[in-house]
Amino acid sequence: MEKEIKEKIKEIIEIPILKKNMELVDLEWRRERNGWVLRIFIDKPGGVTIADCAKISGIVGEILDKENIIHRSYILEVSSPGIERPLVKKEDYERFKGEKARITLKTPVSGRRNFTGIILGIKKDLVQIEVEGRIWEFSLDNIKKANLQPEISFK
Repeated sequence: MEKEIKEKIKEIIEIPILKKNMELVDLEWRRERNGWVLRIFIDKPGGVTIADCAKISGIVGEILDKENIIHRSYILEVSSPGIERPLVKKEDYERFKGEKARITLKTPVSGRRNFTGIILGIKKDLVQIEVEGRIWEFSLDNIKKANLQPEISFK
């Protein structure tokens, strides 16, 4: 039931967000200690501002009130995906080709679930990543979680 709500929310808010020249990166719909939370992650070239988050929060709030698909109280949060941006869509792996990422699999490959390396892109619907000189390929369906892993320098 909760997964259905999440998919319906995504379906009705993605286009309005795109019309504001922003991207719906991901969303979470979950019960936390203080109640239900709808957390929406947005992005745009050059990064997201607080004003962008406020604008999208207002738009999404109006849409959800009108559509009336959430029948419980909840907290709406809108934010940028941060420097460890989640990789959710097939297009993310092309867009961030050459970047470092950490991928966690649902089902192990060669006895491993966690891989950190350089994204090589998508080939025949398989995500390609180079880890310590070896190229690995994973089906999107087998990826449990994936995030960018930026190099942080303290100079």
